[in-house]
Amino acid sequence: MKKIAWVTDSTAYLDEELKNHPDVYQVPMTIVLDDAEYLDGKDLTAEELYKRLKSVKTAPKTSQPPVGVFMELYKELEKDYDLVFSVLISSKLSGTVASSVQAEQDVNIPVITFDSKILTYPLTSLLKKGIALAEQGASVDEIKEKLETIRDSNETYVMIGSLEQLHRSGRMSGMQFYLGSMLNIKPIISIEDGALNTKEKVRSDKKAREKIFDYLKESHNKYGVKEVYILYGLHKQVADEWQSQLEAAFPDIRFLSCPIGAVIGVHAGEHTIGISWNNADA
Repeated sequence: MKKIAWVTDSTAYLDEELKNHPDVYQVPMTIVLDDAEYLDGKDLTAEELYKRLKSVKTAPKTSQPPVGVFMELYKELEKDYDLVFSVLISSKLSGTVASSVQAEQDVNIPVITFDSKILTYPLTSLLKKGIALAEQGASVDEIKEKLETIRDSNETYVMIGSLEQLHRSGRMSGMQFYLGSMLNIKPIISIEDGALNTKEKVRSDKKAREKIFDYLKESHNKYGVKEVYILYGLHKQVADEWQSQLEAAFPDIRFLSCPIGAVIGVHAGEHTIGISWNNADA
């Protein structure tokens, strides 16, 4: 049985189980605030980021880990592992997958770079599933195939906390920002095939929340959803309110509440909140 090193990026939320796992490694993304660079999760926490965003003079930016960082890690892992399995943020949202693929070419250990087509805790759930499958004796090909099945069944819907930040970070056009602000429009953002998509536009947080809950109801009726991830920026109390309402409406679903982290917070804002789930559980 191959000894596998599991690698992910810092948009994945690592709970205590994963933080203490001896075979899990996390590569940090970079956050740029007023020309100063910070490593996500090491130099800057999400709470610190949101405070800094209120006073930055230039538009904040994020960047993927350089190829050299992946290469250095993979070369180090050659000493103790037979294979590296990297589960990374969607290639349509970041160049992180490309950095890993490039690094693969110059190391002696086999590397599987898996495009999760997602981010934050839904990415974490794929990582956990891969580790569990390996522990159950699944082959590398079986793991990859099963993770692809789960990944391709994902649904994610989010209320963006700050249209201004989405605009400043280059993820929303000036006209979209202007119209959204003037008309008090609340866009519901979905992630489809790894890319951001405006699913619907409504006029209030309440209506947006109701729409998102309706999406879950439709999928639950069709697929029997087992687990849902509540994704939030800074304000856990709002996530807790959503969780109470969701648990009352869907008593047979398990709900987990998870922060989106600093890198995603740069683009989405501290008031961001949404839910994500997988319709397949391979």
